[in-house]
Amino acid sequence: MSIADTTLAETEILLAQPRGFCAGVDRAIEIVERAIKLHGSPIYVRHEIVHNVYVVEDLRKKGAIFIERLEEVPAGNTVIFSAHGVSKAVRSEAESRGLRVYDATCPLVTKVHIEVAKMRQDGFDIVMIGHKGHPEVEGTMGQAGEGMHLVEDIADVQALQLADPERIAFVTQTTLSVDDAAEIIGALKAKYPSIREPKKQDICYATQNRQDAVKFMAPQCDVVIVVGSPNSSNSNRLRELAEKLGVPSYMVDSPDQIDPAWVEGKRRIGVTAGASAPEVLAQAVIARLRELGVRNVRALDGIEENIAFPLPRGLGLPA
Repeated sequence: MSIADTTLAETEILLAQPRGFCAGVDRAIEIVERAIKLHGSPIYVRHEIVHNVYVVEDLRKKGAIFIERLEEVPAGNTVIFSAHGVSKAVRSEAESRGLRVYDATCPLVTKVHIEVAKMRQDGFDIVMIGHKGHPEVEGTMGQAGEGMHLVEDIADVQALQLADPERIAFVTQTTLSVDDAAEIIGALKAKYPSIREPKKQDICYATQNRQDAVKFMAPQCDVVIVVGSPNSSNSNRLRELAEKLGVPSYMVDSPDQIDPAWVEGKRRIGVTAGASAPEVLAQAVIARLRELGVRNVRALDGIEENIAFPLPRGLGLPA
């Protein structure tokens, strides 16, 4: 049964603003595309350039080969580090193997790496708030050989045993839930009143803006659909946030994953997309909802992002 078969043909889609690609993702994808044009295929990319199936498959068709270990890159070839960043050990390995490297690490992740290096140099133990196993966390933790401590929740904070409570600092993964991170930071400050914090929060502007947009949109909706891949941290946080606001929420990688039962009988359907999900997928989801009978689409007010990050040197294309 489609929405068109019900009495709810006036169902409305509310589009979150902002949604989709952030400046760091735009930059990372452009780095891969330019490297392929300059050097020809294949171009090797360590880890998925960003966490989105559609993006990865599109770049694979253009000549990118995604690998997890640098030993998979033939000597003398080109490798690109993903937007999530890498450890110092990975950088050293690439250099020792004589690989040509383009670094697509998001500049906002690089900012955290610089913070870690400086605070370790000043003799601080560093607590990182993040998700174990996420490549951004592995890259940031790998900026120092020792003195790094990962916490995922308040229970981890309570279990911390650090030698010098006066020489502790914290950083965070850039794609966390703003609210969840605030709770963990509160627990850290309660336990270690002298803990040093970043001059500017590490959670990136795009993560903050997309979460704020969901906070505005979700209370107006009966269901929320988030466009994003299962391994995308920022997309998962959007779905979780809508759920916490009491709205049934689902994440999809493609329009064919939409179950018509999710939207049956709903008057307002919220649609957003994670920072690694292209707008073409969001529009495909809207098209699928129209096929199911939805007639109206309304873009909500929100922040217009106009941030752009420069490309690495050496990636200018010939005229």
